Amino acid sequence: MGVQVKDVIYTLKNSYRLASTFAKRTMEKRTSCCHPHQYQHNPVLVNEVIKGLHIKHAGVYVDMTFGAGGHTKQILQTSMSSLVYCLDRDPTAHQVALSLSRTDPRVVPLLGKFSDLSALFTKLDVSGSSVDGFLFDLGASSMQFDEGNRGFSLSKDGPLDMRMNSDSPQESSSPTAAEIVNSLSADDLAKVIRRYGDEKMAKQIADTIVETRFSIGRIQTTKQLADVISKAFDSSDVHRKDKLMRHSHVATKTFQALRIFVNNELNELYNGLQTAHHYLKPRGRCVAISFHSLEDRIVKRHFNGTDMDAKFNVGLNDHTRNSGKVYSKSELDKFLEKKWVTWEKIVEPSDEEIKTNPRARSAKLRTAEKL
Repeated sequence: MGVQVKDVIYTLKNSYRLASTFAKRTMEKRTSCCHPHQYQHNPVLVNEVIKGLHIKHAGVYVDMTFGAGGHTKQILQTSMSSLVYCLDRDPTAHQVALSLSRTDPRVVPLLGKFSDLSALFTKLDVSGSSVDGFLFDLGASSMQFDEGNRGFSLSKDGPLDMRMNSDSPQESSSPTAAEIVNSLSADDLAKVIRRYGDEKMAKQIADTIVETRFSIGRIQTTKQLADVISKAFDSSDVHRKDKLMRHSHVATKTFQALRIFVNNELNELYNGLQTAHHYLKPRGRCVAISFHSLEDRIVKRHFNGTDMDAKFNVGLNDHTRNSGKVYSKSELDKFLEKKWVTWEKIVEPSDEEIKTNPRARSAKLRTAEKL
């Protein structure tokens, strides 16, 4: 299929005029939209989370993805004497946690990534094996999708940023989604889109992006990128459907891939799960909600003790080929050293919850208990 870049020139030129304006107004908008009482958040699988965590009297819990605080509030309602450490790398979410902590001393707000938790806990004198439960509600939160100026949303135009915390000294120097889109080669861009977005049209999308860069210039806003991606598809392919048979934008998977890549989300998740195991008490619970196969695969492999680099869905020929391999005692000991007891059944939202909260439609919840 030939890419007709000229078809989007008019649209892109119009939106380029707005790109610099978006960039100048980003910080102003982020400040004005951070009011802690603004967000109406419907936490996903909230009852199932409480059941999985097995909330205790006077328990200590860590909400690794505080967001708007829906799960934390439910934990505190379930146990009036519990304490919740509320971690989030998003300063908007952190402001919500700070506001909640002013009226509820059981809330301890923490600003940082999963990989920052050990340092934050060291400052607070939180020791290993002292926490009763960890919760991971993965992916971008509703407040990030709802703010066009953050660069996550397909429905609201804004600068193509996608960094979870562009204000922090550590992340301000990290590349934005715009820098990724405008600097990678077509081959490298296709790898990112295919690897982190599971997008079958990754090569065509990457080629279209690179051709547009050379023909028009930099892609700087979410609408520009979405328009370019749409042109990589035949007219018969642009009407994708989600699990509810609703229209799904063809750029959704590419936006997901860029967000994951920009924020190093998969490495952060693996680090976070390792950290959770260190701080959990024996028989402490870890509950993880994932929204796509890459997240779920990491959670599943970590809970099951499977090598993260091993092939998945290994076929019969591979098993036969490896059947004669001899393992050393240390290798066998490592295989037999289980860290978690897992629940085999994956919990998914009911049809009723999906109807009232469509963003829950892809959620999968896994629970494990530390041995």
